[in-house]
Amino acid sequence: MQKIKQFFTEEKGQGMTEYGLILGLIALAAVGVMGFFGDEIKAKFEIVAEKLNGTDFVE
Repeated sequence: MQKIKQFFTEEKGQGMTEYGLILGLIALAAVGVMGFFGDEIKAKFEIVAEKLNGTDFVE
């Protein structure tokens, strides 16, 4: 019984689990933003790439 109680009260590794959850939420948010604004972001990168190449972009 003591081992079971110790298993649930032990906090070893809890910090890394919390960091993992936060990182997962940030990744999920980034994927959502890229999905929602994907076409707009792609258009902006195309404009920058064309300006760097010296070609004109007509909007």
